[in-house]
Amino acid sequence: MASSMISTAAVATTRSSPAQANMVAPFTGLKSAAAFPVTKKSADITSLASNGGRVQCMQVWPPLGKKKYETLSYLPDLTLEQLAKEIDYLLRSGWIPCLEFELEHGFVYRENARSPGYYDGRYWTMWKLPMFGCNDSAQVLKELEEAKKEYPNAFIRIIGFDNVRQVQCISFIAYKPPGY
Repeated sequence: MASSMISTAAVATTRSSPAQANMVAPFTGLKSAAAFPVTKKSADITSLASNGGRVQCMQVWPPLGKKKYETLSYLPDLTLEQLAKEIDYLLRSGWIPCLEFELEHGFVYRENARSPGYYDGRYWTMWKLPMFGCNDSAQVLKELEEAKKEYPNAFIRIIGFDNVRQVQCISFIAYKPPGY
């Protein structure tokens, strides 16, 4: 950077003397601060960023007595219509729907190991096979009702697999047993 800030006088002396051809002019400092535009700082707090004055309407998730299960778990339970819309999104994205259930815990917990990054409860039991070729949310909701009838005390989630990237792209709780 210093070599790019050579003054024109140093360039002229470099050309005139072959002994100084390899020398670089010394760094003379940055430009004066007077060359930069000055913005006026104000102590007025009304000019700070705002969320539209809705601060009094915002509520955070209560930390006691509530478990966070999966995506969307901070919301109230989804209605059948809302579940159908989520499943439609899953299908529009080209993902393959699948249902999973868990009888004991519907959340991640630690039981078998205390090492960082290890958690139990990440893998659930699959309900039947993934629904390859499914193109209607009603088909998935029908399977959800069958799973609820078979395991009324289980947590049931709907997941979406991307068969190209070989990953799970969406996962949300579709049913929680009574009392949760």
